[in-house]
Amino acid sequence: MATISVPTPRAMRTVHPAVRKLLALAVVAAILVPVAGSHWGSAAWPHHLTVSLSAPLTSASNWVIDNRDTHPLFLYFLGYISDAVVLTVRAVYLALLAAGWPGVTVLAAAVAHRVAGTRLAVGTAAAFLVCGALGMWVPTMQTLALMVVAVLASVAVGVVLGLGAGLSDRLHRALRPVLDTMQVLPAFAYLLPVVLVFGIGVPAAVLATVVYAAPPMARLTALGLRHADPEVLEAVESLGATRTQRLLTARIPLARKELLLGLNQTIMMALSMAVIASVIGAGGLGDRVYQALASVDVGAALAAGIPIVLLAVVLDRITAAAGERTEAQARPRAWAYALGGTLAVALAARLLGRLDWPTAWTLNFAEPVNRAVDWMTAHLYSGVPVVGGTADWAGHFTTWILDPLRAGLQWLPWWSVLLIIAALAWLIGTWRTALTAVLAMAAIGVLGVWEPSLDTLSQVLAAVAVTLVLGFAAGIAAARSDRVERALRPVLDVFQTMPQFVYLIPVVALFGVGRAPAVAAAVVYALPAVVRITAQGLRQVDPAALESARSLGATGRQQLTQVQLPLARPALLLAVNQGVVLVLAVVIIGGLVGGGALGYDVAFGLAQGDLATGLVAGAAIVCLGLMLDRVTQPTERRTEKGA
Repeated sequence: MATISVPTPRAMRTVHPAVRKLLALAVVAAILVPVAGSHWGSAAWPHHLTVSLSAPLTSASNWVIDNRDTHPLFLYFLGYISDAVVLTVRAVYLALLAAGWPGVTVLAAAVAHRVAGTRLAVGTAAAFLVCGALGMWVPTMQTLALMVVAVLASVAVGVVLGLGAGLSDRLHRALRPVLDTMQVLPAFAYLLPVVLVFGIGVPAAVLATVVYAAPPMARLTALGLRHADPEVLEAVESLGATRTQRLLTARIPLARKELLLGLNQTIMMALSMAVIASVIGAGGLGDRVYQALASVDVGAALAAGIPIVLLAVVLDRITAAAGERTEAQARPRAWAYALGGTLAVALAARLLGRLDWPTAWTLNFAEPVNRAVDWMTAHLYSGVPVVGGTADWAGHFTTWILDPLRAGLQWLPWWSVLLIIAALAWLIGTWRTALTAVLAMAAIGVLGVWEPSLDTLSQVLAAVAVTLVLGFAAGIAAARSDRVERALRPVLDVFQTMPQFVYLIPVVALFGVGRAPAVAAAVVYALPAVVRITAQGLRQVDPAALESARSLGATGRQQLTQVQLPLARPALLLAVNQGVVLVLAVVIIGGLVGGGALGYDVAFGLAQGDLATGLVAGAAIVCLGLMLDRVTQPTERRTEKGA
């Protein structure tokens, strides 16, 4: 007689964790779905579970407006900060103008030469000369002055926060959600409260840039301090050094590379704010780009956008090279020679009356670019044989992908959306991950923006899908061919540093206004990071594993699918995560070209001075970002039991 074996608890524990989670989810769904369906049959979020923030936010906005000119907080604290920022930016700007284009170019080239050698010095000088040739020398100096002050302030704030987080576990845990919010909250969302306090002008632009650019410095400072070599720290402590001496003589020098990387990232993020800050009076190159967007002048926008890209690339290369140098390579006397040479050139230019960029050396760049855009619009927008025009592609993408995806998400009952998110987050992480994701999504419903958030989510999912298909394909090609990698690098640099407003104009010209161009802009912005991370992950696969596969006769395709992709799984998952975060960062920009939903609400709140609408939509975007981050980034399990 056959016997039936019953699985023992020990046998159940040997089942794969994912299988156990699926079984548990099936049981939970079988219990909760009928109950939830009988109580909440509607797809919309229940009105009695919402909280309106309009009254308190409107009251706060009115209080600031009424007291901005009389309250001591504004007169004797914030007012002094505003004046200090204005005076500092003006002093830097006047110093740059006093040096003239020859002095600034020589100084930049000298710094690049001392840090990275002749090749970068020549490239740096050429970059500044191109800025002048495009007719953008004065706006470039305005942007550079603003960025110098903003970066210095961001570094100061970031280092202070990073020191606290690096030396205190409690402060590190407390600062993490604050830094997450600063980085994920759309810039347009906090432009309005900044303008309410400081008014339109340079102080508001600098403060908004600091809020956006300080978190990388804080994170990398804390990372460098917390991961300092413990053996070196023990040796210094054994010599009787105090805590302050250990910090100054051991921790900070050991964290030098992380600090310089933080400086690099702070500069990049500050420059990426140049156009957005122009909305509130920053001036400079960003203002030229914004004006070109209003008049749909692609040539003028590109002429102002290229100097921003050149500044970003030059500063990126200089700070990256500084991070690779050793202390022994630093020679203070060389810096004195560079500064002396710059002063000599600037004095000679002043005596000769050559401080301003010569008008005869300016190129008419906008006109040929606009002619090219007009040709593309006339020949590619519609009527292209067989494949159709870009307008047709946008229409088909909206009809076949965006509309069904939005309709499907909004058709689902709200509780089923939370269950799906909980299931996905728990499958790739832990119950804490699932709880965080569910609470973030539920907060969107509580804020009363459930429908527009699902609309935004549909656009994000579509953009991420396109980004991953193109990014993985390009990343695989770059990883398998050095020639492709070298060809892609400058293209990715331009895409990653070009302000979103610049390529938004040709996107609108080719695809029209609507959700499809918003998705296209998001893809262009997020694609470089996905390509870079994918290529780097595949290139870092253990060569021994590849050699073993070749010795067994594996083809190139088999090596890719069976060795490289499985071993590069952490990098690929990081690429997915970064793709989601970066796509979400362009939601506001998409709202300006017909994307609607949360992006439009934030932009509308800024334009109308409606603090409640703008901040609530911005908070919903933060919650979406937090939820998508938890769903796309696996959490390491400490123990099998904890899983």
